[in-house]
Amino acid sequence: MNATRRGLLALPFLATPALAFPERSITLLHGFGPGGAADTICRILASPLAEALGRPVVVEPRPGAGGNIASLALSRAAPDGHTVGLLTGSHGVAAAFGRANGFDPVDGFAWISIALRYAFALVARAEGPYRDLPALIAAARAAPGAVQYGTLGPGSSHHLTGELFSAAAGIEMTQVPYRSDAAGLTGVLGGELPLMISTTVGAMAMLRDGRLRALGVTSDRRSTRLPDVPAVAEVLPGFRSITWAGLAAPAGTPAPVVAQWHAALLRALAQPGIAARLEELTDGEVAPSAPEATRGLVVAEIEAWRALIAARGLKAE
Repeated sequence: MNATRRGLLALPFLATPALAFPERSITLLHGFGPGGAADTICRILASPLAEALGRPVVVEPRPGAGGNIASLALSRAAPDGHTVGLLTGSHGVAAAFGRANGFDPVDGFAWISIALRYAFALVARAEGPYRDLPALIAAARAAPGAVQYGTLGPGSSHHLTGELFSAAAGIEMTQVPYRSDAAGLTGVLGGELPLMISTTVGAMAMLRDGRLRALGVTSDRRSTRLPDVPAVAEVLPGFRSITWAGLAAPAGTPAPVVAQWHAALLRALAQPGIAARLEELTDGEVAPSAPEATRGLVVAEIEAWRALIAARGLKAE
């Protein structure tokens, strides 16, 4: 059990003072389709959050525009704590590209906490030409732009992770957009392209049965579930690309309500099995943060992605 989870399990004192909130059922928004990672995270959290808050929590997907439809709806919701959203790393990416239309991507929200952080993997066909990261880098250097890799489209977290890898390695690769991790991984298996940047959990079954090979994970250390796969940082020191999922409320939500939400999330994550289920789902790490620290993380991420976008001359479409 990691230190974060030991700490969560040692939090019996997280009771909060009585407040007018909540007075009715609560809506938990997210910006992606039913059955995806964001939807599953919300549905794992809904029951323990409801127990902690004393009211039903209803998960409401608002898919579209890379999560921006849900972000806009959340920013316009009543700031009373009864509508909260699960935002992800795609929120910061959209902001860095200037796609946060109709809302301020930072100050349009009252940030509650990060819930999870997780990484990507560079995944290739098991019998394909790239056996490891040095072989991939050598091939890309020998033929700039010839190596293709799958992403979830221009301006996605997957795309920026690929661009960050290219910049660190001093190479040029060409992205090929797919509608989902599953579609891109199917393309790799079928020989449509040699490489996919995917969440590790999306590729896990195909990695374990030997159809796919993970060349590297984008966290700064190896995955506990893929211990034989190197971190990209082992080949390119300092490399790191981590995405996240966390809770936010509309700007103007009273500080005591934000504090109650923060305490409720910590209590939910401390319930037996909840953190383990989330970590298994994402191959990530439960990583709760204080509200101000959460805001700071989002600001820093937007700034870092903006710098990469400018340096690489990238466009979202």
